[in-house]
Amino acid sequence: MGRVWNFSAGPAALPQAVLEQAQRELLDWNGSGASVMEQSHRGKRFIAMAERAEADLRELLDVPDDYAVLFLQGGATQHFAQIPMNLAAPGDSADYVVSGHWSEKAANEAMPYLRVNVAASSKADGYLHLPRRGAWRLDPAAAYVHYTPNETIHGVEFHDVPEVGDVPLVADMSSNILSGPLDVRRFGLIYAGAQKNIGPSGLVLMIVRRDLLERAGRPMARIFRYAEHAAAGSMLNTPNTWGWYLAGLTFGWLKAHGGLAAMGERNRAKAALLYAAIDGSDGYYRNPVDAASRSRMNVPFTLHDAALDAAFLVESEAAGLLALKGHKALGGMRASLYNAVPLEAVQALVGFMRDFARRHG
Repeated sequence: MGRVWNFSAGPAALPQAVLEQAQRELLDWNGSGASVMEQSHRGKRFIAMAERAEADLRELLDVPDDYAVLFLQGGATQHFAQIPMNLAAPGDSADYVVSGHWSEKAANEAMPYLRVNVAASSKADGYLHLPRRGAWRLDPAAAYVHYTPNETIHGVEFHDVPEVGDVPLVADMSSNILSGPLDVRRFGLIYAGAQKNIGPSGLVLMIVRRDLLERAGRPMARIFRYAEHAAAGSMLNTPNTWGWYLAGLTFGWLKAHGGLAAMGERNRAKAALLYAAIDGSDGYYRNPVDAASRSRMNVPFTLHDAALDAAFLVESEAAGLLALKGHKALGGMRASLYNAVPLEAVQALVGFMRDFARRHG
């Protein structure tokens, strides 16, 4: 079977050019006679690659010098707990904005380490829209404010950065980082699992304001302290060398394709095409999310008759459209439109959806 159009929510599609370069270099990376996975992470070749990857990321996002860039492990879920360990002292509280499954999980995982104030939530409405901004109950004395700009399961996304005053804003950007321009200076800490828009799973990217690294947090092992990782250049322990290398290739691919402004336009066009097909299907397909809250990255939808779901999934896979099954919490379908998913893939999906509706009535 040849390459398919991959709509997986994560691990997700990687740019084909990145995969092809990795394939060419797999056995002999950088003239070393060995793969990048067989190199010492403290060797000159690997360190040069790591420095280049960080420089490219800083250029893409215009990351200022007073922010550290860390290449960590553990997945975003580990950092749901590790962030309060680092940013909050015993007895502190933090504000959490709950807009879907992942922000709810982040709040729950933080509870053993601080007092969690759910400053806003749309759970009562099924996470079909973002929490209404005027109802947020923010504490100016909070250690930080945490939110999830894009929810992969429920398909809602913040299309601007919330204003939270002088309290550091912490964002889990696992599913929309690098999908468009971003003002890093609005944030205290940004973290993202790599497996959607950066590279393979097992790597976590973090961008953190350096003054926050000076917070005492709570007693913990060195391996959990972000300041220690920053001081060691993300090499306090052996890093995910393969993930770091592929992330660097992806950053280079983004630069070669016009940077984040071009990527933002491309992602808007893809999402608009798919939502138009859903909304224009006379109810055959439905997306229940409030239009102003809809995600560009993850588009959940249902068929008018759930009895057709199995046929839709079988036929779509046969047509070369991979991983359209919705999350088990919601059912139905979901198409994830990350950076590596081209417009042609969405065009193929929309064409299939129209043909399926015609054939199945």
